[in-house]
Amino acid sequence: LRRRGIGTMIRCGISANIGVESTARNAWELGFNVIIAEDACSAASAEQHQGSMTNIFPRIGRVRTTDEILRAL
Repeated sequence: LRRRGIGTMIRCGISANIGVESTARNAWELGFNVIIAEDACSAASAEQHQGSMTNIFPRIGRVRTTDEILRAL
């Protein structure tokens, strides 16, 4: 990715509090800018989803809606 000049990753997917969180943390640890598409993630419960969006993702990246992300591209 770095050889191709990619410095930002947009993350979304199933299990926001497990899979998305894990890959987002890894990307952040590797020095990439991380954007989370909040409305393109899911979790087993609303509480788990909101926990990741409120407590974890803002510390390692930006939480945005897909509309906000698409407008920025």
